[in-house]
Amino acid sequence: MPSSQSALRIPAGIWVLGFVSMLMDISSEMIHSLLPLFMVGTLGASALAVGLIEGLAEATALLVKVFSGTLSDYLGKRKGLAVFGYALGALSKPLFALAPSLGIVLSARLLDRVGKGVRGAPRDALIADIAPAAIRGAAFGLRQSLDTVGALLGPLLAVGLMLLWANDFRAVFWVAVIPGLLAVALLLLGVREPAAPNAEKRRNPIRRDNLERLSGAYWWVVAVGAVFTLARFSEAFLVLRAQQSGIALALVPLVMVAMNAIYAASAYPFGKLSDRMRHRTLLGLGLLVLLAADLVLAHDGHWSTVLAGVALWGIHLGMTQGLLATMVANTAPADLRGTAFGMFNLVSGVAMLIASAVAGLLWEQLGASFTFLASAVFCILALLGLLKKS
Repeated sequence: MPSSQSALRIPAGIWVLGFVSMLMDISSEMIHSLLPLFMVGTLGASALAVGLIEGLAEATALLVKVFSGTLSDYLGKRKGLAVFGYALGALSKPLFALAPSLGIVLSARLLDRVGKGVRGAPRDALIADIAPAAIRGAAFGLRQSLDTVGALLGPLLAVGLMLLWANDFRAVFWVAVIPGLLAVALLLLGVREPAAPNAEKRRNPIRRDNLERLSGAYWWVVAVGAVFTLARFSEAFLVLRAQQSGIALALVPLVMVAMNAIYAASAYPFGKLSDRMRHRTLLGLGLLVLLAADLVLAHDGHWSTVLAGVALWGIHLGMTQGLLATMVANTAPADLRGTAFGMFNLVSGVAMLIASAVAGLLWEQLGASFTFLASAVFCILALLGLLKKS
């Protein structure tokens, strides 16, 4: 059956988009893994200033995601917006190296997050446009794996260069410019955008009649994505738990390296698996793994326990993140995929902000164990909701 054999091959464009994500993540994480230390130690920022800058940056990205996805649907083009978004991210990197003050750092972070917001939804919609439906899960899983490899390599490169160059932040930031520019060049030259789904006159995708074409199945996926995010909160709390475990302070970032390594290794296999099994079943299994991670992390703060919990957390991400993207692509009309991904990202991002704020409050008032137990309770409620829907 040659046709089925060819359908099993992931198109070259998906590989290129994966490597583009990897290069940009290397560039970004080289900077982001050091930026709080740079702001506090070199520029004299307070912890409050660091928090405000990060909060403003992430809120900006959330707002831009919806508009960029909608614009890609209106234009019937994805690649141009993706290139523009990646270029903004790459051009923000020299500003970090040159920054004499927090104002320039804030400008650079906002420019970087606008770039991320612009490229996210069009890129995901482009993956859905390029990948045959039969291997869409594998395509999203591969992109997520390569992206996470970048998130793993970036901090390792930053640590190595800081040791080599005697903690010269600005020199490391200049090196980070290189993979960012390579990402833009690779996307520009290596991806051919398929023809638009139809040639009819484009209309505003957020008109009422267009939004009504986003089915109940799509909105169910959006709700599930939000629930998963509420049950998970930010990975920053894994770092805080690791700090309590007795691991040397200099080695604490390696906990996130370990999680990203497991995430990267598991995303593609589970993406392929999602093309062969019922999506809700795999979502349920992913919630069970997150529940196990929460219970392990709540049990005690010993370093071996924390590492086990972090490993389970990484497996959960590998099982669910590419799967949810696949489900968005499968439930949205082809000409509204940009809008669909933008809305999904917005709702999940708001859920992440809420979940992380609640987790921080619980952490301060009741302690780390209670925070992870609360997440476990939310996992159980989400599992019950999945069973009821099934």
